Amino acid sequence: MPEEESFLDIVKKLKLTVPILLGGIFLCGYLIYANVYPVITAIQELKVQVETQAGVLAEKQRKLDDARLQLKKQQDESTLEKEFFVPEEKGLPDDDMIAGEFEEILEIIRSNTIKMRSINFDMNPRGDVFVQGAPEKFNVAALKMEMIGTYKNFENFLKDLYKHEHFLEISKVQIEPYEKDKTILLINYEMKLYAKK
Repeated sequence: MPEEESFLDIVKKLKLTVPILLGGIFLCGYLIYANVYPVITAIQELKVQVETQAGVLAEKQRKLDDARLQLKKQQDESTLEKEFFVPEEKGLPDDDMIAGEFEEILEIIRSNTIKMRSINFDMNPRGDVFVQGAPEKFNVAALKMEMIGTYKNFENFLKDLYKHEHFLEISKVQIEPYEKDKTILLINYEMKLYAKK
């Protein structure tokens, strides 16, 4: 019978061990739940915040793009609203009145190392809108120029004209590569310069 007692002892021990084991498993499960659940909740809240902030960021990016577009539009409009050249001295003859503006254009040509073959100009051409509409307020010089330069020099010349502070009108541009050296351009260029009287 000693074997039966040991079997009964084992069963008694198991009866005590099973509740302790189950209690330990329950306690471990509770501790894991208590520590993991807040982390999962925090991750979900963080995910919601990230999505919200992403929406806010997208909205702000859209507003920034709109503001940049508006600024570019204003800058483009401001370049269209350039001031007319006004000579420092008043009461000069028409040719002399526009000479200062003409000198500025020649300086742009020189600074871009473009060579002039010829320049012809017509003062106050009859077909010009300003001459027809307000001849007492404006002088107009229609220039016809033949120039020689490289592609890069001509590109820089056009950029400088675009940045030029006074109102002018580019009427015609005709370019052809020079037959003996295709890197050099033969340029026929017509423009009008304006000055307030």
